[in-house]
Amino acid sequence: RIGSASSLSSATINTRLQELVRLFKERTEKVKEKLIDSDVTSDDESPVASPAAAAAPAPGGELEGDKPLGDDHYCEMLCCTFKRRPWLQHLKSYQFPSSIDPLTNLMYVLWLFFVVMAWNWNCWLIPVRWAFPYQTPANIHYWLLVDYLCDLIYLLDILIFQTRLQFVQGGDIITDKKAMKENYLRSQRFKMDVLCLLPLDFFYFKVGVNPLLRFPRCLKYMAFFEFNNRLEAILTKAYIYRVIRTTAYLLYSLHVNSCLYYWASAYEGLGSTTWVYDGEGNSYIRCYYWAVKTLITIGGLPDPKTLFEIVFQLLNYFTGVFAFSVMIGQMRDVVGAATAGQTYYRSCMDSTIKYMNFYRIPRAVQNRVKTWYEYTWHSQGMLDESELLVQLPDKMRLDIAIDVNYNIVSKVALFQGCDRQMIFDMLKRLRSVVYLPNDFVCKKGEIGREMYIIQAGQVQVLGGPDGKSVLVTLKAGSVFGEISLLAAGGGNRRTANVVAHGFANLFILEKKDLNEILVHYPESQKLLRKKAKKMLRSNNKPKDEKGGPGDALVIPPKAETPKLFRAALAATGRMGGKGPLGRLRWRLKELQELQA
Repeated sequence: RIGSASSLSSATINTRLQELVRLFKERTEKVKEKLIDSDVTSDDESPVASPAAAAAPAPGGELEGDKPLGDDHYCEMLCCTFKRRPWLQHLKSYQFPSSIDPLTNLMYVLWLFFVVMAWNWNCWLIPVRWAFPYQTPANIHYWLLVDYLCDLIYLLDILIFQTRLQFVQGGDIITDKKAMKENYLRSQRFKMDVLCLLPLDFFYFKVGVNPLLRFPRCLKYMAFFEFNNRLEAILTKAYIYRVIRTTAYLLYSLHVNSCLYYWASAYEGLGSTTWVYDGEGNSYIRCYYWAVKTLITIGGLPDPKTLFEIVFQLLNYFTGVFAFSVMIGQMRDVVGAATAGQTYYRSCMDSTIKYMNFYRIPRAVQNRVKTWYEYTWHSQGMLDESELLVQLPDKMRLDIAIDVNYNIVSKVALFQGCDRQMIFDMLKRLRSVVYLPNDFVCKKGEIGREMYIIQAGQVQVLGGPDGKSVLVTLKAGSVFGEISLLAAGGGNRRTANVVAHGFANLFILEKKDLNEILVHYPESQKLLRKKAKKMLRSNNKPKDEKGGPGDALVIPPKAETPKLFRAALAATGRMGGKGPLGRLRWRLKELQELQA
């Protein structure tokens, strides 16, 4: 009994030790995979809380289970279910950032929008309130309320936002509070911000509420130009905003001219001559109409009578010609920049058509070339993506290539287990190509020098006796032709025809590019060549050698003749071939010929 018990315990210990060894091996393999490819995530489950920890009392003395169900539970861990904080409590717990990145912070762009709105209020309405009789003692408190609200926005911009802006010094991004404040106090922007907040409003007590005393508020133009730069950087179609802004420049120049015309008419006396405003109708609309006719030099205006009117009209004409020519030139530049890509596309297409007509290319080929130009332009907005990325630094090109292509390339069986940096270098060599419907991507028998990755569309693999039967249809994300990159000695010939089914966008990796990359990664080169040989052997293997369950043979193959029996038959043949062994040898030879 004692012996059986000891043998049972030793067997149990043995089993447990084997289980531990197996677990350690699995753990070691997972760590190796994670070291080779950092994208591999751990399969370990999240640790489960022990019952003792679950039953531990809360700091207040109550158990967690004793809390009422309606209490809110907030937890930042992904393993827990948590409720969203109420917006009021979230607002109370919000902390203003100690430093602001002016290039990427959207909150700062939103704040600049409010600053620019306050600046526009002063720029547009100070001339109106000065020239036209729209500011009266009855509504003066409304005007002053909005004025001082704009002053408050200016003041908050100086005290809170501008002193927290990060800046670059010696290649480093400075986020220190004291350094950021000193940088702002030394800047030209701080001087202009202080100048635009000069308290000239105290003169209201002596001369009355004169809007011209608020003219320094218009000096905060730096915020306007900064807002334009930041907004154009985040807009997908910035040229639309540029057109709107240029139009606003023209409207503002007409606005100021209409205010000056009403002031001149009031100075001369409303209706005193045929040239001045007669005081009828809406004063602002009538004066704005006169300003449009003057600045655009339409003509048909009454002749000035007095010297003051003549000088004013001459200055108006000179200013109008200059301002209108500047606006037209700026609008041309904005529209030209917006349509630069379209202009380049049209010039390339016209040059190609001219070339094909000169060499009398068949009309069918010309139509396919035109179709390629039109589809390529409308699908990706450019003819060659590499021209767009060539100006970027190497690191940024790599970041864009990883976001676009890494998920596809990392799934290619040939590149599994290779160096990640080698794959990154390979992503930068991918080239985008567009194929038209029924275009041959590759033909059977040709030398394979590229690997293809389907970005969009579908391709069909053709085969069969006539070479037109669709064997398989490959969709977006599929890869083909990867074996040809490493095969040698005739193994890099295409084994089937591949045709584009509809329009297809493909990424191409050429063999010479891969060879240039593999020079720097010898371990990955050995692994790739080993995988390529294995894949080639599996592709070239005859179907009857696979022994699949569906391969039923009508006549099963004959078993191989034993070596000793073959030696006896050979000796019989040398002795003359008589006797039973001779006849058996002759019969075996006949069966071999029949089988052949």
